[in-house]
Amino acid sequence: MKALVLFSGGLDSSTCLALAVKKYGAENVVALSIYYGQKHNKEIQAAEKLVKYYGVTWKTLDLAPIFADSDCSLLTQSDKEIPKETYAEQLEETDGKPVSTYVPFRNGLFLASAASIALSNDCEVIYYGAHSDDAAGNAYPDCSAKFNNAMNEAIFTGSGEQLRIEAPFVDLNKADVVRMGTELNVPYEMTWSCYEGGDKPCGVCGTCRDRIAAFEANGLIDPLMKGE
Repeated sequence: MKALVLFSGGLDSSTCLALAVKKYGAENVVALSIYYGQKHNKEIQAAEKLVKYYGVTWKTLDLAPIFADSDCSLLTQSDKEIPKETYAEQLEETDGKPVSTYVPFRNGLFLASAASIALSNDCEVIYYGAHSDDAAGNAYPDCSAKFNNAMNEAIFTGSGEQLRIEAPFVDLNKADVVRMGTELNVPYEMTWSCYEGGDKPCGVCGTCRDRIAAFEANGLIDPLMKGE
């Protein structure tokens, strides 16, 4: 059995990759990294290092043109500042709508694209790293269990019941992901999560804050923040 992992090079997808490699073996895992017009390529650079580390097949895809009309603050064409508040604080300002770093229906597009690639490479399962912290409060609705179940049903049906989705963290929080990844010896020092593209993580964007807190919940220091 082969698995395809949606792989950004971030913390969650790297943990997903480690789970898939443990279960299926590196020779049966395909990692798919997608460029979508983000303002920096630090995650893609991290992904390249990690696929070499794990010895899996790596494929890349450029979907940036699809998001060309979006003003999402993560994208190159946007002049919006990336928020420095927690997701909870951001949601207070959006009245429950997705936060400004939500890329429109990104995971839906990613999963649909991944389904075609997975079927073409004889994969029977797609792994992706959505977790409950991202779905909370509707910050990223395409990370929710409800969304995952709907996409899983669509892909399973549309593939002639050949392909399914596995979202191992969808009912867990980021601290749980770090705990699992630590047990799997994921080299988190090689990952990148920050929305900014500096030499070091900014430490204050929403994803940095969540990442730091997840390590702290496990009695650990984020290896990318050591020495700060």
